[in-house]
Amino acid sequence: MSSIRRQSIISSIVIYIGFAVGLLNTYFFTREGTFTEAEYGLTTIFIAIATLMASFAALAMPAYIFKFHPYYNDNLPPEKNDMISWALIVSLIGFVLLMIVGWSMKSLVIQKFGTNAPKLVNYYYWIFPMGFGLTIYTVLEAYTWSLHKSVLANFFREVQWRLLTTLLIVLYVTNVIKDYDLFIKFFAFTYPGIAISLFIYLIATKKIHFTFKPSKVSRRFLKKIITLCSFVYGGTLIFTLSQVFDTIVIASILENGSAKAGIYALATIMTSIIQAPQRGIISASISHLSKAWKDKNMNLLQKVYQRSSINQLVFACAIFLLIWMNFADGIKTFGVKPAYLEASSIFFILGITKIIDMGTGVNAQIIATSTFWRFELLSGVILLGVMLPLTYFLTKEYGLIGPAIATVVSITIYNIIRIVFLWRKFKLFPFTIQSLYTLLLAAACYCICYFAFRDVHGFVGIIGRSASFVILYGLGVVYMKISPDITPVVQTIKRRMGLKS
Repeated sequence: MSSIRRQSIISSIVIYIGFAVGLLNTYFFTREGTFTEAEYGLTTIFIAIATLMASFAALAMPAYIFKFHPYYNDNLPPEKNDMISWALIVSLIGFVLLMIVGWSMKSLVIQKFGTNAPKLVNYYYWIFPMGFGLTIYTVLEAYTWSLHKSVLANFFREVQWRLLTTLLIVLYVTNVIKDYDLFIKFFAFTYPGIAISLFIYLIATKKIHFTFKPSKVSRRFLKKIITLCSFVYGGTLIFTLSQVFDTIVIASILENGSAKAGIYALATIMTSIIQAPQRGIISASISHLSKAWKDKNMNLLQKVYQRSSINQLVFACAIFLLIWMNFADGIKTFGVKPAYLEASSIFFILGITKIIDMGTGVNAQIIATSTFWRFELLSGVILLGVMLPLTYFLTKEYGLIGPAIATVVSITIYNIIRIVFLWRKFKLFPFTIQSLYTLLLAAACYCICYFAFRDVHGFVGIIGRSASFVILYGLGVVYMKISPDITPVVQTIKRRMGLKS
């Protein structure tokens, strides 16, 4: 657990550095006088479609790496390990097929998006470099995670990618990049940029070897690999589509869809800040989960499940409430366009969704690395069956708030199903009484800070509310010993500061 804790903490710090850079980018995208709502919205649509492309093209190669890496690693010397070679080849073939289908479907894109998101039609072909870069990076990232180098992979995705975007924004603001046309074309190559960086690192450190001779492990597990990838591929597509479908629907059916997508994007970006610890914990724990299943170590699985649940819940509640209590003040104080105030209610609903999803721990990863990974597909079908029609109809009926409502309903059902499955099948359960204490503590601290500063606005209000909440909530978490991972961290900090021998 100490290894998972250490990597989770460092990864979370790296991810939050990335989010700090991302917030700076968001500020430049949304402030008065730089980008229009439609121009900002187009960048988010690019990311959404590129993410969907990567899920289609990767053909479940990340799941193949996560599940079978321990077998390759334990039975083959590095120079004969053919796992990454086949994973990259299959993904390349997948992207070529995707590109052929995508280019032939441009007329459908014009029909669906031509009225409400015309810029998407104009730059349609430029999405493909972005999708290709993300496809390759996703495969290399999974391999890097399996090497227990999750911090490095998170740095490239969360920090370097955003720094590349920052560079483009600075060049655009200073007129080195003369117009938005050139900006969006350069933006399309940001994901290929980080894929090249990670690939160079793996080559330079000799962490990656290429061989195209099928190894004994590949031959032995071929049928299981194909079966796994077939089922997981469907589940991955379903989950990814559920994540980006709202943005696509908004751009397609709402009037001035690109601008509306930009407003919705602000809410999702602020919500993603809540999710940062989840990515760190997943990247640090997934290789350990895979090995625990291989070794039939149920005690470790239960420990990781419960601790991932309480740790994520503690952070999710804190970050959600910090942002929520300052959301409107932040938009007004930092000179963000008033149109983005509409994102506040969307953020609230999506924030609740993240608390639910993170509070249930790494249930998806536990199932995906077990022998019951087929259940991921089944639960994903249920998720998609609820989310897609609900998102479409609620968006048409209620506008921007509709997709957020659809998300919270479907994600809640999705997680309940997985919790019940893990309990009935393996007696694994994520919650303890500390989970309830966390929610009560967070609510109490929020109420105190809200009423104490409700008439104080601007920088003073933001700083006062935030500092008071952090102090009250932080002391409460430590004093109540909410998580068994908190005490070792506090002791380490005290020791590093010379406060404790």
